[in-house]
Amino acid sequence: MNLSIVIPLLNEEESLPELCAWIERVVSAHQYSYEVLLIDDGSTDTSWDVIQQIAAGNNAIKGIKFQRNYGKSAALNEGFKAAKGDVIITMDADMQDSPDEIPALYKMITEEGFDMVSGWKKKRFDNTLTKNIPSKLFNAVARKSSGIKLNDFNCGLKAYRKKVVKSIEVFGEMHRYIPILAKWSGFRKIGEKVVEHRPRKYGTTKFGLSRFVNGFLDLGTIMFLGKFGKKPMQFFGLYGTLFFMIGLLSSLYLIIAKTIDPEVALTNKPFFFIALATMIIGMQLFLTGFVAELIARNAPERNAYLIEEKLGIN
Repeated sequence: MNLSIVIPLLNEEESLPELCAWIERVVSAHQYSYEVLLIDDGSTDTSWDVIQQIAAGNNAIKGIKFQRNYGKSAALNEGFKAAKGDVIITMDADMQDSPDEIPALYKMITEEGFDMVSGWKKKRFDNTLTKNIPSKLFNAVARKSSGIKLNDFNCGLKAYRKKVVKSIEVFGEMHRYIPILAKWSGFRKIGEKVVEHRPRKYGTTKFGLSRFVNGFLDLGTIMFLGKFGKKPMQFFGLYGTLFFMIGLLSSLYLIIAKTIDPEVALTNKPFFFIALATMIIGMQLFLTGFVAELIARNAPERNAYLIEEKLGIN
């Protein structure tokens, strides 16, 4: 199968027939063998009924329905598990992503050798104040933190080699950082393509300003997990030792000062409480590192290494 098109959706009953018909026209014109995986993330409208109706007339249309809303990351992860195509393309269901971009994205994977290609909505039709400006700030921080030179990490229109989506797990709200997950799984050839951003035709946006706050928190999480996920003591132990030594040296200074001048009152000075607090914080960080190491050592995926290929081993 040439293509798997994974589309997470929430309450998109109006756009689905038009979107699926558009996709069918594009892939048929290029004679791709394909499947469309529609992941219903707990819709409360008739989206699932629409999916069933479309699938009845087209065997390439397949659906997965969640019992409740789990989020875009969960929907993408299930779509990646089910995908069978050599190239996987993701897009949103709100008609703001154009299926006409599919052939060019497909060629970048199959002919130009990219592991992953991310769309860049250079010209947007969103509200500048609530979306464009926060998005630029978010992308700048993600670019600087990860070293991946992309202008639009959060674009829903992306293409992947099959091996990429089978090697990563998208959880929480980490769909924004799939390029980073791919890089950390050993896929280095990540490209970008300017894609069309169309005005919203149906429904309303499912994201508010809170997604940018959550986005930065998730970025901190993923950067920490990527660097210290299998060696947490290197983080907690380092800062625990640093805080403990600061507290210890401060305490020694106070002891020496008390020895030189027994009349001096130390327990009512802020420096005494700072020394005490830093020692306690240092010990807590160090113990946190031990607990984290125990969890990491006993986690089922502690030795989940990705093997490029095997020779002479069944």
